Amino acid sequence: MKEKITNFFDKVNPWFDKLGRNPYLQAISNAMMATLGPVFIGSISVLIIVLMNMNNSLAKMTGIINLLGKMNTVTLGATAIYVTILMAYHLVRKLDENEDAITAAIISLISFLIITPLGQTTDDVAAIPTTWLGAQGMFSAIIIGIVSAKIFLAIKHRGWTIKMPDGVPPMVTRMFEGLIPTILIGIFFGLVSFGFSATSFSSMHQFVFSIIQEPLKGIGGSIGAVIILSLLQQILWFFGIHGTNVIMPIATPLWMAMDMENLAAIQAGLTPPNIVGLAFFNIITWSGLGLGLVILMLRAKSKQYREVGKIALVPSLFGITEPLIFGAPLVLNFDLAIPFITNNTIALILSYVLTKIGIVAKFTGVQAIFGLPVGFHAAVQGSISIILLQLFIQLILSPILWYPWFKRLDNKTYKMEIENSVEEVK
Repeated sequence: MKEKITNFFDKVNPWFDKLGRNPYLQAISNAMMATLGPVFIGSISVLIIVLMNMNNSLAKMTGIINLLGKMNTVTLGATAIYVTILMAYHLVRKLDENEDAITAAIISLISFLIITPLGQTTDDVAAIPTTWLGAQGMFSAIIIGIVSAKIFLAIKHRGWTIKMPDGVPPMVTRMFEGLIPTILIGIFFGLVSFGFSATSFSSMHQFVFSIIQEPLKGIGGSIGAVIILSLLQQILWFFGIHGTNVIMPIATPLWMAMDMENLAAIQAGLTPPNIVGLAFFNIITWSGLGLGLVILMLRAKSKQYREVGKIALVPSLFGITEPLIFGAPLVLNFDLAIPFITNNTIALILSYVLTKIGIVAKFTGVQAIFGLPVGFHAAVQGSISIILLQLFIQLILSPILWYPWFKRLDNKTYKMEIENSVEEVK
């Protein structure tokens, strides 16, 4: 049975590897990761505003509150702008690293702004509403980044550019080479904007949000989808495929948009609408629940696992589990396959239920910084119940889930060590 399963994954391994190296998925992953800085600044600004408003004396410091609100608006509230720039930049870098990715990024931003409908202030001054600059414009930003980058490369590869004579400074040459792509792509998205303005959706943003983003939220934002993605990610890891690189680019845009909805609700004084989100997934599955296995290894009978436990302990306290994954090893280790694949899912289901019934607070959506130690990693959510939940999962639940499987493996390994030492004496 093991051989059949292994042979099957040996056959599909190249396909998953190819999927993990897909330039579009890599561009999405890189773009979303690069926005974590602005998202974190905006998230912390929201939390500080909430804390200040809870204190009557601090709530009177309107100047600071207004500044924090502005910081949130231009960071978290403008995430779609950063995404569309970064999408085009990273996609061009992946598809043709010799082309000018900076120009492609600027063109993508221009295109995004062209399809964004204008509004008016109370003084009848034209202004860009923030409606589509944040979570609601996330998927539009990704689509525009991809389309504008592809058109940019198509124009450049066909040589539809202004050629400058030799001796002209490279900066000037790049400027003129990007002129025709900028004009053509700007015209294209101008026509797209005009076309959507004649429909009942009134804008491309509204179309993408209604037809793509909202339905995906209903499907991908459910606990069922989270379970499926978690299991698939761990199955890929078990067979030596980087499951995170395959799964997370698909889920991150949707889950991050849900986190931003939670933060917007908190700033407005409302209850966060979503239980699931990127912060929820990352904090609950922190370290892949590997810390519990390391704790068991420290008291193992076999010398092999005690040594692995000593080496993996400090990194695991900070969420780094590569020494454990490849030192135990966990990859293709059928003795530990079941807990390795299912532990994350069990923790996610338990956390979802505890949050649903109100024992644990809903996650604010603040993106945790990788590398923070256990407990501190969850502290950015601003709730003691979430900190206690992570500590419970890592220090109590995780060892329990690993115990029966590791105990059996430890006894088997210890017996082999004894037999080998006897053979050496002979």
